Amino acid sequence: MTAATTTATTGDRQPFGAGPGRLIDRVRGAHLSMLPALGALALVWLVLGVVDPAFLSAENLVNLTLQSAPVGVIALGVVLVLLVGQIDLSVGSLSGLAAAVVAVGTVNLGWPVAVSVLAAMAVGVVVGLGYGLLAARLGVPSFVLTLGGLLLLAGVQMRVLGPAGSINLPFESWLVRTVQQGFLPPVVAWCLVVVVVAGSATLHLADRARRVRADLQAPSLGSIAARTGVLAAVLVGTVAYLGTARGVGYSVVLFVCLVVVADVLLRRTRWGRAVRAVGSDRRAARLAGVAVDRTVISCFAACSGLAAVGGVLAAGRLAAANQGTGGTDTYLMAIAAAVIGGTSIFGGRGGAWSALVGVLVLQSIANGLTLLDLDLATQQMVTGTVLVLAIVVDTLVRRRRET
Repeated sequence: MTAATTTATTGDRQPFGAGPGRLIDRVRGAHLSMLPALGALALVWLVLGVVDPAFLSAENLVNLTLQSAPVGVIALGVVLVLLVGQIDLSVGSLSGLAAAVVAVGTVNLGWPVAVSVLAAMAVGVVVGLGYGLLAARLGVPSFVLTLGGLLLLAGVQMRVLGPAGSINLPFESWLVRTVQQGFLPPVVAWCLVVVVVAGSATLHLADRARRVRADLQAPSLGSIAARTGVLAAVLVGTVAYLGTARGVGYSVVLFVCLVVVADVLLRRTRWGRAVRAVGSDRRAARLAGVAVDRTVISCFAACSGLAAVGGVLAAGRLAAANQGTGGTDTYLMAIAAAVIGGTSIFGGRGGAWSALVGVLVLQSIANGLTLLDLDLATQQMVTGTVLVLAIVVDTLVRRRRET
């Protein structure tokens, strides 16, 4: 009898046969997996800052955050499917189709922008549900399934855009104004910093009190104070420095909020535990009573929905949708960001913050090399090298865990 089966028959509250200690280890592992990416980000910023001081200017970092938001949202969805041991190669094409739906609905059909955005997101969710059903119920390999979806959705995108192949969104629409020119007022930005820091401290203290009542190992008040202080320092420094230029964009706030929501769901809900269980060992998760199929379907639906949101942001940022929107670079960057950020391609390890860290690494490289006036070939070689190194680290970590 396996450990998972034993747990299921004894009625343990952990749905996949892991006690509190092992759950804490997995959560810590999700954060520790980002350390190489954080180190790479610090190294990239240090090198580029020395080579070209303009890279670390407030105005350039504002541009960097705005460039990162659309791809980062897509990468967040990729993180979710990677966690359950799947892959979605069509996120770029789906984001392009979502951008096309927004443009055609708003300009050609005269829909309100909000209706067009909702239609684009609905398309994404429906596509994701289809992927999930085929992958979970029929066992179709997600690599082949989404590769076919990539080609199919790219064709649909071309058909939706029509013969012109490009549609410009009106600059006066709230979508374009919000994504291109929308920035938090300073007072609101500082209020958000206070709310986030206070909320984080409250959650940590509540978790500590709960664990103390349950007679479980709990973090010390000093460690909670240290983590809260680090968070406060990062947020204060970011808001203060970006505030010397245009500030924090609305699209960036949306991206970070989505990361926070995903992180809470993955770490503090039964669904999040099921996601990690399915990605770690699908058979053991099924024996323990986890709804494996439903979990996989939900991750595919969330991934495609987030890809659609990324496409909407891209359309708003460019004020247009064309056949190049959501091209090959988009899905490669999104998948690479998820992996570089610390999400395992083998499933079960990683976290929502991987998307944010990973996309910052990739966009920093692209932004810095552009400032240095290096060609696209050099940018792709550097990005490819970083991705290979991330996969090597992921493989070595997996082997170490298995031994």
